[in-house]
Amino acid sequence: MLPKPLQGIRVLDLSRILAGPWCTQQLADLGAEVIKIERPGQGDDTRRWGPPWLKNSQEAAYYLSCNRGKKSVAVDIATEAGQQTLLALVDHCDVLVENFKVGGLKKYGLDYASLKEKKPDLIYCSITGFGQDGPYAQRAGYDFMIQGMGGLMSLTGLPDDEPGGGPVKVGVAFADVFTGLYASNAILAALFQRQQSGLGTHIDLSLLDVQVGVLANQALNYLTSGQVPGRLGNAHPNIVPYQAFATADGYMILAVGNDAQFQRFCQEAGCPELAQDERFVSNQERVANREQLLPLLEPLVKKRTTDDWLQALEAIGVPCGPINNLEQVFADPQVQHRGMELKLPHPEAGEVRLVSNPIRFDGQALNSSSAPPLLGEHTEEVLKELLNRE
Repeated sequence: MLPKPLQGIRVLDLSRILAGPWCTQQLADLGAEVIKIERPGQGDDTRRWGPPWLKNSQEAAYYLSCNRGKKSVAVDIATEAGQQTLLALVDHCDVLVENFKVGGLKKYGLDYASLKEKKPDLIYCSITGFGQDGPYAQRAGYDFMIQGMGGLMSLTGLPDDEPGGGPVKVGVAFADVFTGLYASNAILAALFQRQQSGLGTHIDLSLLDVQVGVLANQALNYLTSGQVPGRLGNAHPNIVPYQAFATADGYMILAVGNDAQFQRFCQEAGCPELAQDERFVSNQERVANREQLLPLLEPLVKKRTTDDWLQALEAIGVPCGPINNLEQVFADPQVQHRGMELKLPHPEAGEVRLVSNPIRFDGQALNSSSAPPLLGEHTEEVLKELLNRE
């Protein structure tokens, strides 16, 4: 296999929690050397966000999820010596990633304006809740509140008038993870741009901007129609039937994407006449008449088991699937075949189980070969190599 695409790129990572570390873990998997700067004795907050903890270790699972492949260097940024160390490290780095409050690094001489004069080809990525300007710029931003402010929770959950109705957040930190991915994409673009210009840039990424940006078809549903979308539970606003259905022994997802699939489903379900009914003959009509269609389909689906439906519908090309818990996910033969569980050696636990990077180059998953580092594990190594300090 060829060298990893970012081999030779060095990243100074001043971020913590999730959005920034998710970005820099992606860069590490792609081959960059990532130097994670942590406060001595404390480190990234997520090291203590447990339980659960890695066996024989005080590393929280949360921390392990987003720090693979990095080198941990313990430096106290609040001291003059620590600031001088970081300034010296900047000279040896291509990229700096930080998620301090707006202006929070200026007093240390580590803001973009100061570092641009020192190193004009530096790519500097700032991740904040609300961006570098605007009326909310000084506010702290956290994923949960961003999911609410950015509209996602208005679309997630059951309608207010149904039992259990009300806004619900997504079960993972959606805004943080997407912001990390946007950040890594932006950094890759800036590295390419630097090849032409020789200059760095300041990347300004906001959790709120990202949350609004990934509203996708729902945002366009509103901007196109002027109608505010509501919560539909597991149903789809633009496709019917496209939701979870109760079966004889559980649930399944039925994802009918076109009229031909609907016809085949109705044939298998023993109701071919529904596919010819003028109320349901096209997806446009099915969306308009979902309240009439769903009560007709639900009792039919409930007559058969989930496995029975999955086998039958797969055989005729109608998209469907189970609703797996995480034990079932990692036991799934396709997930196992693709190697989505990654095991790496760990100095305290012996081994740590992680989730693989889903990117593959030439059939090989791009994963760093080293586990998330212990606090300060690489301090001496990095300072000696880059700054010639014993």
